[in-house]
This record gives sequence, structure tokens and C-alpha cells, in this order.
Amino acid sequence: MANSPQAKKRAKQAEKRRNHNASLRSMVRTYIKNVIKAIDAKDLEQAKTAYIAAVPVIDRMADKGIIDKNKAARHKSRLNAHIKAMAEAA
Repeated sequence: MANSPQAKKRAKQAEKRRNHNASLRSMVRTYIKNVIKAIDAKDLEQAKTAYIAAVPVIDRMADKGIIDKNKAARHKSRLNAHIKAMAEAA
């Protein structure tokens, strides 16, 4: 446990940041899930709009360091590949 006033403050700040970052990570996952749901439902238009909404959020979280930039690129690439495959099949 933190003993000095400085350590107590740092522990409080770390907990506050951890909660905030967890909230942001959860938001990114929700946007990704929305795209996946639309893809699973084979709804091309809904998938495209969900993807367009998700991309800036994914990029923003990568810029902030909430998720790694390679993870962000991987998610965008895979989601886009699914949407393109749906469009070709239709």
C-alpha cells in the first residue's frame, strides 16, 4: 500500500486512468462487435455504415495508445476484407 502522500496520489491517478482506459477499450470492442454483427447478419449496408463508424474510433484509440497500432490495423483490415467478400458475393 502507498505510504507517502506522493505514492497515494500516484495510486489514485493510476486507478482513475485504468478505469478511463478500460472504458475506452470497451467502446472500441463495441464498435467492432457492431460491424461483426452486421457481417454475420449478411447485411451489407449496415456492415458498411458500422465499419465507417468504427474506423475513426479504432484509429483514435490507437493514437492514444489504448490499443496497439498494429492491432488497430489488423482489425480494420480483417473487417474490411469480410465486407469486400460480402459485396463480391452479392
